[in-house]
Amino acid sequence: MGLYVFKREDAEDFARAIGAKTSQRGDELFFQECPYCKGQTHDRKTFSINLRNGMYKCFRASCGAKGNMLTLAKDFDFSLGQNVDEYYRPTKHYKTFKPTPKIVPKPGAIAYLESRGISSAVAERYEVTDKDGVICFPFRDDTGAVVMIKYRNPNPQEGQSKEWFESGCKPILYGMEQCNPENTTLIVTEGQMDSLSVAEAGLENAVSVPGGAKNFTWIPYCWNWLEHFEKIVIFGDHEKGKITLYAEFYQHWKSKVWCVREQDYLDCKDANDILRKYGPEQIRKCVENAEQPPIPCVMDMAEVEEVDVNALEKLATWIPALDETLCGGLPFGQVVLITGKSGDGKSTFANQIMVNAVDQGHKLFIYSGELPNYLLKAWLFFQAAGPGNIRKSRRFGNGYEIEPVAKAAINEWFRDRVYLYDNRITDAEEPEEIKLVEIMEEVIRQKGARVILLDNLMTAMDLEPTGTSSDKYDRQSVFMKKLARIAMKYNVLIVLVAHKRKVNAGDTNDTVSGSADIVNLASIVLSYERGSAEDDPWIRWLKVTKNRLFGRTHDGIRLTFDESSKRVCQDGTEPTWQYDWEVFGDYAEQSEIDFGGNDGN
Repeated sequence: MGLYVFKREDAEDFARAIGAKTSQRGDELFFQECPYCKGQTHDRKTFSINLRNGMYKCFRASCGAKGNMLTLAKDFDFSLGQNVDEYYRPTKHYKTFKPTPKIVPKPGAIAYLESRGISSAVAERYEVTDKDGVICFPFRDDTGAVVMIKYRNPNPQEGQSKEWFESGCKPILYGMEQCNPENTTLIVTEGQMDSLSVAEAGLENAVSVPGGAKNFTWIPYCWNWLEHFEKIVIFGDHEKGKITLYAEFYQHWKSKVWCVREQDYLDCKDANDILRKYGPEQIRKCVENAEQPPIPCVMDMAEVEEVDVNALEKLATWIPALDETLCGGLPFGQVVLITGKSGDGKSTFANQIMVNAVDQGHKLFIYSGELPNYLLKAWLFFQAAGPGNIRKSRRFGNGYEIEPVAKAAINEWFRDRVYLYDNRITDAEEPEEIKLVEIMEEVIRQKGARVILLDNLMTAMDLEPTGTSSDKYDRQSVFMKKLARIAMKYNVLIVLVAHKRKVNAGDTNDTVSGSADIVNLASIVLSYERGSAEDDPWIRWLKVTKNRLFGRTHDGIRLTFDESSKRVCQDGTEPTWQYDWEVFGDYAEQSEIDFGGNDGN
């Protein structure tokens, strides 16, 4: 494996560097002309770079140029970064030293190391010496050649440097020559005193970076040597709750990298502090207890909390056949999709679920992209009132009205329980970018909403920023993924209404209009439609076409729609159930219903 890892930005940067005009189709970045043959005929866009792997090709037979980003970098003198350039196309010239025999430490160096808890034996092994009171660290590569020297002033005066390098030297890791090639574990520290401290604890293969935690100029010259090791333990400095070196090493070597645990540093900053305060045993403990930090979004299944799926919190729909199929109702922490043909009553059914949710003690957030809020409120009020509190309108012969006292009681019942997206905003007043998902999350956090209704997908999605994609299906997929994450994160129930295709709309999930992810990311899919021409005009059919949690589906639950209350109930039952507003509180104490007069109507 080489040092370079392709990034799509490299292809885009290359195009800019050579002044190429480009266009993207799928995963391919097409150039108006090939940078090699320059499209010497009328052919255009015959050259492309794959944005997933960086491979390029000219499709003209007379040219046929092909390769990868490294080839392009070499052929067009394009930089892929300092370390990558130096690894694949080394151009720098460094100072060379004459073959250096074994260096014997001088007393000053031994005394200094002993003051830091490091023995003369380690000093001899790593050839630490001094010159005129300055400690000298020779860096030998894996062939034993000295290629770099670092100096350290133990007692710097004001204005003097504490550490510096011999000029013109090749940067490499300190301690490479002292490593045992048979041992495939490497221990990396930030400073030379730290790697010597690890060696003092009796551990092999301790090296340190030459120029601190942020200087990685050594990588091109040590990459191949490092590839030999199967495990790299990072023993960096513990600073501000982080271990230095870890992030940079993980970026390059990933699964090979382990890290000393924060708690094993105790109250110390680095390996030398630990050695002097707690001794070599704690150094060994640090290395032995080193861990591979958890991979983001990955956990051991044995650590997953055991939950009885059948006992998950659910919202009862009060349609017996549906609740029985779903083992009690619509489960929280999931996205439920309600689909059907336009005008068949999907919204009515979804609204009834919302009223049921209020009665079961939940707060709601409702977005309606098709109804103004006053009409949505009226519809919810009729469903909350029920046929016993509704009569034919005196003013409008074909209409219905709710008894005023009941309406006032329902309004108070809904207060602080139901929150609507304010769709009164005109285009002129609308903010530049409304993010419905962010609003929804804020209502969940601030108001405690547990049940969310988005009616419907297309209008709700229009309130989300488009990002980099204008493709309708891509945007639908992104939006559905956001909803699924929010449902799981906050353990809320999200009910989403989506239309079926206008043509060839059958009963399968494939007929939902839009991206396949709409159905894929929903846990439950319900299809709600009017009955056939042979049915009573008030008959509706409800099908459970997907049930991820419990597996059971239903080919058709026969329902009846009540015109006056807008309620939907299972065929054979009556829509006369009472909600809490009617059973409890001031309204329940009234013995008669007052429709504004006692005229016998």
